[in-house]
Amino acid sequence: MSIAVIYGGNRPNGNVETLTKLITQGLNVEEVYLKDYVIQPIIDKRHAEGGFSEVNDDYNAIIDRILPHDILIFSTPIYWYSMTGTMKNFIDRWSQTLRDTNYPNFKAMMSSKKAYVIAVGGDQPYMKGLPMIQQFQHIFDFIGTTFEGYILGEGNKPGDILQDLTALSAAECLRKDLQ
Repeated sequence: MSIAVIYGGNRPNGNVETLTKLITQGLNVEEVYLKDYVIQPIIDKRHAEGGFSEVNDDYNAIIDRILPHDILIFSTPIYWYSMTGTMKNFIDRWSQTLRDTNYPNFKAMMSSKKAYVIAVGGDQPYMKGLPMIQQFQHIFDFIGTTFEGYILGEGNKPGDILQDLTALSAAECLRKDLQ
């Protein structure tokens, strides 16, 4: 099984990246850092006569990187009780890809994948992060991706996640499952 990790954070070596790397250490993964790409916001033309226009940004390059993989790990800090804007912007563009003739089998390809979500926040993430997890569940249900599970962790300042023994234990279990 091949794995792609999609990082939505903006802080290099932040808590969610640290937790995710504990999960993927020793595994062969392709890492995609969304902050390193230009992804334009979606301009909704689903119902326009001409449909969506081609967008000159890096979005398709990211799609091309993740589509070959069997497992997708979405790694995001919890910002204002949801995924980062960078991650949400990336997922919003799926609406365009679902109608893109360059990706005629996008939904079928996504429905063959398994997904995990790793998220870390500083304000009671074990409770306040659950609506975001539910949002990911709805996203995966719509696209047909199997949602295999999630890990929430608590951390605010860099390195705080290393004090969250519950998240560290869950990370170790997931790492073993992915081997």
